[in-house]
Amino acid sequence: MGRIVVVTGASNGIGRSIAARFAACGDDVVITGRRPAQLERTADELGARGVVCDNTEPAQVAALAAGLGPAVHVLVNNAGGNTDFDRDESGDGTGTAWLERLAASWRANLEANLISAVLTTEAIAGLMPPGGSVISIGSIGAERGAGSYGAAKAALAAWNVGASADLGPRGITANVISAGYIEGTGFFRGRLTDTRRDTLIAAAHDKRPGQVEDIAETAFFLASPGARHLTAQLIHVNGGAFPTR
Repeated sequence: MGRIVVVTGASNGIGRSIAARFAACGDDVVITGRRPAQLERTADELGARGVVCDNTEPAQVAALAAGLGPAVHVLVNNAGGNTDFDRDESGDGTGTAWLERLAASWRANLEANLISAVLTTEAIAGLMPPGGSVISIGSIGAERGAGSYGAAKAALAAWNVGASADLGPRGITANVISAGYIEGTGFFRGRLTDTRRDTLIAAAHDKRPGQVEDIAETAFFLASPGARHLTAQLIHVNGGAFPTR
């Protein structure tokens, strides 16, 4: 019998690829998303179960957890995205209206990228047996000073350390995958120029763009028996664009 695997924000992009990787080995995969039609289509394609859920909403997350059954073996916190606005098109940076828009943008990024993971993990962790894995998707933006998005992803990594300490005594690991530039996602919302793309690829030591499968395979490993002593870690998957030692 396969594991029960929950992947949030999995209608497309990285989340979809992660869900597909687990489904391909026979795991019972549950995916969440906010757009019913797209979610249903992806679930049908993968042979997964789709649950409409905004993972920033406590009531919806509680309902998700209540419908999952007696156990969840793997949770992948993928829901998120960048809600930063273009400051160059937002006026002179003064006045109440501008500050309100700035505050809303920061709150939205924290909700999408941090609070969603906190709520979902808190709701589901009680269902996880020893050997379980919590995997959250971070970003190289946390290292690049990328506005409220980068700050939210940095906070996600900091939160993960505490989550690992809480879950570790129960035999559950918690790690963050920090993704570099990944093609095949809607992250840039159609604003990625050829010049910017070339720059991102050139920054990688292997001189290629990341693929959604790179993140999926890393997530699959983190949920494997070979990764049971790997926890509280931030794992960079960026082709060397952000080297560590």
